[in-house]
Amino acid sequence: MIEITNSSCDPYFNLALEEYAVKNWPGSQSCFILWQNQPAVIIGRNQNTIEEINQVYLQEKGIQVVRRMSGGGAVYHDLGNLNFTIVVNGNKDFANFEKFTRPVITALKRIGIKAENNGRNDITIKGRKFSGNAQFKFRDRLLHHGTILFNSRLEDMAEALNPNDEKISSKGIKSVRSRVTNISEHLSTPVSVEEFKQILAEEVMQAEDSKHSYQLTESDLLAVNDLRDNKYSAWAWNYGKSPAYNVRKKHTYPWGNIDIRLDIKRGLISGCRIYGDYFAGGDIEELEKILIGKVYQEEDINKCLEQFNLEKYLPHTNKKEFIDLLCR
Repeated sequence: MIEITNSSCDPYFNLALEEYAVKNWPGSQSCFILWQNQPAVIIGRNQNTIEEINQVYLQEKGIQVVRRMSGGGAVYHDLGNLNFTIVVNGNKDFANFEKFTRPVITALKRIGIKAENNGRNDITIKGRKFSGNAQFKFRDRLLHHGTILFNSRLEDMAEALNPNDEKISSKGIKSVRSRVTNISEHLSTPVSVEEFKQILAEEVMQAEDSKHSYQLTESDLLAVNDLRDNKYSAWAWNYGKSPAYNVRKKHTYPWGNIDIRLDIKRGLISGCRIYGDYFAGGDIEELEKILIGKVYQEEDINKCLEQFNLEKYLPHTNKKEFIDLLCR
């Protein structure tokens, strides 16, 4: 097995590296990667992004959103969270999570902590989750990856994965929220993330007959960065791949109530109705029509309304107030 050295904390790069490892890695050797991300929310492949995140909080904190290849629920990453990826030939072990989580459990045993699989795809300490795992099949190869909460900021996790109170209806796979814990809470003597990384790497690699470390070449980096720039950092992948869904935004202003219903398909507004007891200065259907076909994100809505006289239709509002209601 090859251990790929990766010091990047860029979530777009790290998710791209995973895809490169499972789809384009030369030869037939298995590989193993340990990696960390700067603050980010990682969305499951089949999830509706806005249904899983607190978008306002993420924007305020500069927390990135990235969709991964595998299914499962949304997770929060920061530098107190350690991630591991194992890519093997043959996919007969798809859904066999225990085979790949065993090194994590034995690594924790070495530092005096008893952990166990909970029967699904999580590992727990005293019934509290610290690791979530997921898998992805590509042809005859299998990628298994998991998160490990070591000393993550759980308060940030709670805020980032707490969607705003708005009505969203979709067929996306919903995350299951569990009671979570950091490994650091259960240590009898201090252990750093770096020390635990070394212990975990030893446990993963110790059963392998052939093992060595590998530095990414210029060719590797070129390919991974191409995936990063053209897929993993792109709105089309992170938001546009969400299943079709409906959004309802409503608010009471001094000038009246407004109730906006949106249909979203492939990240675009496919339907729009604006209700309320406000006094419109023009035919509100003209405002509805101009929004249809636009990308459902703040930047695009703002651009759409630049040449549109919004006050003609909603005399007592302004563009910022309307966009905040529509997109946040």
